[in-house]
Amino acid sequence: MPFKKDTTFVSAASYMSYQFVCRLSLSCLLLGCIVSLMACKPPASPRPGRADAVERYELKGKVVAVDAAKKRVTIAHDAIPDYMDAMTMPFAIRDEEMLGALSPGDTVTGVLIVENNVSWISVQSIVKSPEPIPGATPGLEVKKGDEAPDIELINQDGKKTNLYAKRGKFLLLTFIYTRCPLPDFCILMSENFGQISKVVASRPDLRKNVHLLSLSLDPAYDKPEVLQAYGKNYMSRFTKTDFTLWEFATGNDADIRRLAGFFGLTYMQENNQIVHSLRAVFIDREGKVAEVFKDNEWKPEDAIKMLEKLTGLSN
Repeated sequence: MPFKKDTTFVSAASYMSYQFVCRLSLSCLLLGCIVSLMACKPPASPRPGRADAVERYELKGKVVAVDAAKKRVTIAHDAIPDYMDAMTMPFAIRDEEMLGALSPGDTVTGVLIVENNVSWISVQSIVKSPEPIPGATPGLEVKKGDEAPDIELINQDGKKTNLYAKRGKFLLLTFIYTRCPLPDFCILMSENFGQISKVVASRPDLRKNVHLLSLSLDPAYDKPEVLQAYGKNYMSRFTKTDFTLWEFATGNDADIRRLAGFFGLTYMQENNQIVHSLRAVFIDREGKVAEVFKDNEWKPEDAIKMLEKLTGLSN
């Protein structure tokens, strides 16, 4: 029977119950709308510093060299606000068609994209140069079995040492500088060495046979206290601080240049930054080159396998 507010057959209690049900239904309806609206809200944008954040910076400069095989272009660029000073730097480029259109001397504008541990550029415009400039001169190729030149070094503790101080152990050497801003250059090398040090520290067989050394290309800035702070920062993320396993050092500019050149590494100073290629070098117990990893495509597990091979050890 239909409910009517003025029907005498309906008791006061029934009428109050009816009102309560109506109010409850209205509340549920409103709550459902709110939940629906919340569900339809777009996700919040990544905050700076989060692992999934993507950073974009406007870039403008002149092409110095193009390496089609490695999908890389070296650009003498203007200052990038809030990121790096004006300098000459190699950048990865993913657009093969755009890469093929570039030549030394071209003026380009685009965007530098930094995501997690990877950076690359997206070129948006090219102004062709009427007279291309010469490309960068590649480094020499070191041969396995060549004896590495010994040079005097100063480490993170301010103590004098040399390249052969750990003779009798296998040495894994790389070149970095602490002010390097790109995640796929010095930062990646130090991340890789951090992971390698963690494995070596956990294995007594490797620990007594292996030494890691990061050499700075920037002796004017990377004084012992700077190298120590830099080293502690990376070690604290992977294992305990142990400079007897992983050492940081530099030397006078002429000696560092001579050593870098011996391993085929090229670099040059651009304002407060250094443009350089990459090397990770394995040196045997007698101070001779056993293996060289070029660029940044190798992984920590590749280095561990090489150390196991060289030392005759396996896990």
